[in-house]
Amino acid sequence: MITRRIALATALGFSLATSAAFAQAPAGKVTVVTSFSKDVTDPIKKAFEKATPGVTLEVQNRNTNAGVKYLEETNANNQVDLFWASAPDAFEVLKGKQLLTAYKPRATGIPEKIGSYPINDPQGFYSGFAASGYGIMWNERYAKANKLPEPKDWQDLAKPVFYDHVSIASPARSGTTHLTIETILQGEGWDKGWRTIKEMSGNFRTITDRSFGVPEAVNSGQVGVGIVIDFFAFSAQASGFPVKFVYPSVTTVVPANVGIVTNAPNKAAAEAFVEFLLSPAGQEVLLEPGIRRLPVNPAVYAKAGADYPNPFTDPRFQKMIGFDVDKSEARTAVVDTLFDQLISFQLDALKGVTKTLHEVDTALARKPSPQARALADEARSLIAALPVTEAQAASAELRGAFTGAKEKGARQAEVESQWASFARDNYGKAKAKAEEALKAAR
Repeated sequence: MITRRIALATALGFSLATSAAFAQAPAGKVTVVTSFSKDVTDPIKKAFEKATPGVTLEVQNRNTNAGVKYLEETNANNQVDLFWASAPDAFEVLKGKQLLTAYKPRATGIPEKIGSYPINDPQGFYSGFAASGYGIMWNERYAKANKLPEPKDWQDLAKPVFYDHVSIASPARSGTTHLTIETILQGEGWDKGWRTIKEMSGNFRTITDRSFGVPEAVNSGQVGVGIVIDFFAFSAQASGFPVKFVYPSVTTVVPANVGIVTNAPNKAAAEAFVEFLLSPAGQEVLLEPGIRRLPVNPAVYAKAGADYPNPFTDPRFQKMIGFDVDKSEARTAVVDTLFDQLISFQLDALKGVTKTLHEVDTALARKPSPQARALADEARSLIAALPVTEAQAASAELRGAFTGAKEKGARQAEVESQWASFARDNYGKAKAKAEEALKAAR
């Protein structure tokens, strides 16, 4: 009798477990908000839907910041299942606002770290699926036609020869560009980093609204040089564009991530998508010529070409700086707003004084002048000056001014106006000093 009861209980347990498994089988529509372009999402969507019959992936493309705000606004309406983007600090923001739900993938073979950076969130709220590095790409034909040297480092892009030949996306609209700017600030320090960024910016031709606008311009030869995430260059090379790419000495490698949104309407399908991304089949899709991202599963690189960058074996990646995601997350809005108010919205003025300083340097190369050199140095110091210190940038008082709401608060508008005025005044004074230096040098 006891044996029959045990058998019955076992059978009933198996039946219930099986029923639960069938009840949780993924089906229907799963909605993902992502900053990735169709070049990345389309092949993955196709492979995922083939591997998961009965599930349709709906892709909503938004830049990283817009995607975060969208989730903040729509979470209560249960409209989105997944967030999928490169910037780890964006996931930290969502986690802090309880907009992500913890999930531990079953995928195996993925290490804990890439370089010095954890691949997955320690609390399990998001998972890394690909690695990303940041650097400089350029069009070889354009470079040859315009006699541009091969850039090796960020500071190279500040040289006179690159004036009006460089493009970047706005960090306020591109999570990957924000990571690039933040990496320079962490690697070089707040003051020196901003000086490097401003000196490069004086040579910018354009600041685009979307990150993939930069590689498109470089590929087509509309601009010679772009500051990009690595896979833009790798996929362009695989597609036959005459481009090259370099990792500067100050850069980093961090995971691109995926996370399940709190109250996801189709949680079973969302989990299936995460599992697919991390499976060998999903990781291999990243090797396709149109994507060329760096998988987080080291075993997958056996199917890549010998020249395919491998962050687990390539010594370049071991030398990259450790990225502090907490520091980045704490000052994201401040850094992005500083960039816009000091650079994006003042680009013409910054380019104007930069061009004059390039002319001063040319004149000084022909005929040294201590007076002109001193005036030029004063101009550069005025350009490099900042309206806030690093400590102020991370302070609760300043962070509180940037609420992330659609409508700007009075404090945010006040801060932006102060920073814009600071930039205008300093660039105006720098222009006057540069023109005085040019007269003295001639």
